[in-house]
Amino acid sequence: MQDHYSLSDVEFTDQFKKAILDPKLFSHDAHLRLAWIYINNDGLDLAIKQITHELKGFVTSLGAIDKYNETVTVAAIKAVYHFWLKSDSKTFQDFILENPRLKTNFKALLASHYDIEIFNSKTAKSSFLEPTLLPFD
Repeated sequence: MQDHYSLSDVEFTDQFKKAILDPKLFSHDAHLRLAWIYINNDGLDLAIKQITHELKGFVTSLGAIDKYNETVTVAAIKAVYHFWLKSDSKTFQDFILENPRLKTNFKALLASHYDIEIFNSKTAKSSFLEPTLLPFD
């Protein structure tokens, strides 16, 4: 099975921006990779702005806007940024090997920041909720 690693960073982000990326390639790992690329290229604030806008376009093109969750999206980008600040990795693959919790224990990682179930909250889906337990900063 082909995965997002078969695409260069430029191909991956270009296909995502144009909403032509094969949805089978857009796994949780791919979502994290997108955040890592955008943070590397543009910093945290612009990464959040670009990804939230482009992800809404991507899921809309698939007829799956109900799958979009603003809080989880922004929290994921901020989590990647947190680990990115401490990393010397030059590639996403090295970065995720260095920080496997982002991939393997993501829900628990976010649960340390929120006292509500943000994955199913209607409010969390439509607008970013600041952490209630542990700030991202």
